[in-house]
Amino acid sequence: MAVPGDPPNGTPDGMGGGDDEFRADEYRSVVFDEDFVRAARLQEYSAQERMGEHARAVRSRSIWSGSGSASGTGTPGRGARQGMLLVLLIACAFAVAVYMGLRNPYVPPPGGTAEPLSSTVVPLAPATAVPGGRPADLYASSPAADYRVGAAGITLPAVRRTDHFTESEVVAALSIAKDYLVQSSLDPDILSGSASRPVRVLLDPDQLDQFDRSMGSPSGDGRHAATGWLVRFDPGTAVMADSRVRVNGTLAFAEVAPDVLEVITDHTFVYAVRPATGAPAAAEGASLFTVRRELRLRFDRVDLTARRAELVSAYVMAGPQDCSQDPAAAFRPVLAGAGPTTVGPAASDPYASGHPRRSAGLCGVLAQPSQAPAQPPTQAPSQVSPGP
Repeated sequence: MAVPGDPPNGTPDGMGGGDDEFRADEYRSVVFDEDFVRAARLQEYSAQERMGEHARAVRSRSIWSGSGSASGTGTPGRGARQGMLLVLLIACAFAVAVYMGLRNPYVPPPGGTAEPLSSTVVPLAPATAVPGGRPADLYASSPAADYRVGAAGITLPAVRRTDHFTESEVVAALSIAKDYLVQSSLDPDILSGSASRPVRVLLDPDQLDQFDRSMGSPSGDGRHAATGWLVRFDPGTAVMADSRVRVNGTLAFAEVAPDVLEVITDHTFVYAVRPATGAPAAAEGASLFTVRRELRLRFDRVDLTARRAELVSAYVMAGPQDCSQDPAAAFRPVLAGAGPTTVGPAASDPYASGHPRRSAGLCGVLAQPSQAPAQPPTQAPSQVSPGP
């Protein structure tokens, strides 16, 4: 019996088993699932859209339309919303990057190198015989009677921020300067000349070669005097008779550039020394040796972070010493009971080759205790004007 749709005379010969067989063979591997339909590049218009004049039957699917677009209402689908969100996030990230590049508070470290140290060391010759005695008695009868002992005599000034440095950065600079004074003026190993590393580790790396040369081959050329960097005694001349060094002085700070902070120190150190040879416990064998150090240290932000300093200049007066002795390598005190052996400094030969001694001819006279000036104040103004 024929069914509707069949040919009147039946299926022609050679046509196979009909549509079912054809479909089974031809489209057996094709599955029109929902994902396939959604991925199609063409989309059929709805019946309402096709009612318009000259309307096409299908339209191209846009990457912004998404699988859930409501074509009748014009509302973007989920894919469109995700695409717009992605573009918005990229634009926001770009804007933040531009803003941080323009408003980044980080200040890059300066590209210049640290200045070499310029130092002047002036010996102070005694005008009369050097008094001797016990350290405690000598201190009590000297202008250092009211000085504090050791690091307690190095006090910090009142601190406030500068134009480009915070209060904490100023405190860091002052504390590093104090550490440098303690290590270079009070450390027993430094004073005896047996060590230099405690001072070296506090210096900017650009100054280490100059420092090493000053320790290995000291010279009074204004650049390589060991006593410009630190205080040390010639171990063959004198040793410490009392480890309690008397100290008094001031610190001050100033901003000399937007990225440079300067600390100025001015301290007097009074040491009790005795001869390196002879009876070490002699009751009357000690004498006082005074060192006045005026240092100028500079710090950039890298120095503050690394806790190191750039020692720019040092002006040192020390005595009693013999003016004929070069104090560049170490101090050689004139000890108790001795007087000056020369009237003036050693002669300078302007015709001699090599580097002349810049401090040659510089010599002062050590004032007697009764002639000593009044004790300087223990605090200095917190900020000073930068030097020329």
